[in-house]
Amino acid sequence: MATQAQQDMLAKINNQNGFIAALDQSGGSTPKALGLYGVDESEYQGDAEMFAKVHEMRTRIITSSVFNGERVLGAILFEDTLDRDILGQSTSSYLWNVKQVVPFLKVDKGLEAEINGTQLLKAMPDLDNLLAKANAQNVFGTKMRSVVKLANSQGVEAVIAQQFAVAKQILAAGLMPIIEPEVDIHSPEKAAAEALLKASILKQLDDLAANQQVMLKLTLPETANLYQDLVNHPKVLKVVALSGGYSRDEANSRLTENNGMIASFSRALSEGLSAKQSDAEFDATMDSSIESIYQASKS
Repeated sequence: MATQAQQDMLAKINNQNGFIAALDQSGGSTPKALGLYGVDESEYQGDAEMFAKVHEMRTRIITSSVFNGERVLGAILFEDTLDRDILGQSTSSYLWNVKQVVPFLKVDKGLEAEINGTQLLKAMPDLDNLLAKANAQNVFGTKMRSVVKLANSQGVEAVIAQQFAVAKQILAAGLMPIIEPEVDIHSPEKAAAEALLKASILKQLDDLAANQQVMLKLTLPETANLYQDLVNHPKVLKVVALSGGYSRDEANSRLTENNGMIASFSRALSEGLSAKQSDAEFDATMDSSIESIYQASKS
C-alpha cells in the first residue's frame, strides 16, 4: 500500500510541470563527474573519500535555494546517497520534506558485456532488499539503465524484455519503475535502433495489467515526436529524456521538438558548476541551468 507521501508524489509527477534531476552517477562514472565539477582525482584517496566528495557535490546542489519542487519534479539518487544524510535528514526525506522533490533510486548494478549490439543489466540478486529499503525511506520509484548500440532486433528485444521483467518486480514492491534503455547517441544506426526500441516497448506495455503504469527514460530521438505513442499511452506515467552526452543547449533544443517528453538530465544539468565557485556563482549558474531545462520540458 502506497504511503500518503508516495500518493502525493504520484500526483506531483502526473500533474506538475518540471523535470527530473539525475544525480545518480555511481562507481565508474563518479571520477568523471567529479572532474567536470573541478575536483581532481588527487584530492581523494579510494572509494570512501570519492563517495564523500560526490555527496558534498550533491548536497550543494540539493541544498541550493534554486533547487526546489517548483521547477524540479524529482531527483534520481545512487544507493550510497540514499544511505547518507543532508542537514540531519536522510537524503530522500530531505528532498521530499524540505524541497518537495520526488526521490527515485537507481537500482541497477551496471552493465553486462555487449551482445547483439546491446548491453543488458547485470544480475540484481539483492533487488528485493533494496526495494524494501527504498520503501522504508519513502522513495517513490526506481531507475535501471541498459544500453542499445546497434539496430539489432534480437538485442533490442532482449533489453526490453529484461527491463520489463525487472519493472514488474518493482511494481510488485509498490514502487514506480523508470525503464531506461539508452540508445547510444554515437550509434551509427541510432534512428533504426530507436524504431525497434519503440515497437518492442509498445508490445511489452500491452502485457502490463490494466492498473499498472511505468515511466520511460529514453535518449532524445533522431525523429521528432517518435515517442508520441508512448507519451500518450495509458500505461505510461511519464516519458523522460536523457541527455546522453549531448550538451545542455543541444539536449534542450532536441527536447523542445518532442511534445510531452520532459528532461531527466545529469551532465547537462551540472554543466558549468564548479567546486571552486562561490555560493552566489554556483547558485546563479544552477539557476540558469534549471530554468533552461524547465522551459524546454514545458514546451
